[in-house]
Amino acid sequence: MAVIRLTKEFSFEAAHALGGYDGPCREIHGHSYRLFVTVKGRPATETADPKCGMVLDFGVLKRIVGEQIVSRLDHALVLRADEANEPLLRMLGERFDNVVTVDYQPTCENMLDDFARRLQAHLPEGVELWSLRLHETATSFAEWFAEDNA
Repeated sequence: MAVIRLTKEFSFEAAHALGGYDGPCREIHGHSYRLFVTVKGRPATETADPKCGMVLDFGVLKRIVGEQIVSRLDHALVLRADEANEPLLRMLGERFDNVVTVDYQPTCENMLDDFARRLQAHLPEGVELWSLRLHETATSFAEWFAEDNA
């Protein structure tokens, strides 16, 4: 059976700030993120299997990405958890429920690396993460490919 790649698109709204950055993105600002997740594998061949002919049920992929990424970040403010941000994070945490801290500068590039690790840990056996594409704007995106990160 041939190796097939499946792609599903997801979207979420999130804000972030790039601490220490020398441009306008140092300010809190938001994006309408679009995430494309591509997995690869061989379709199931057992005719008694209700998933016969599928690499992965799109519903399963939706659940995994939803749990690991979308539900965590949708309508969140994403900030780096570092010493400089401690007072701000404490104050924001008293007022808002969805402040997400990460151990990296929350750039599109670093978010993809985080997403890849999260998704790889939850994909079923025989299904591999092939690539990720994260659009920060309609014309700007970053990509992650498994072959570059082996």
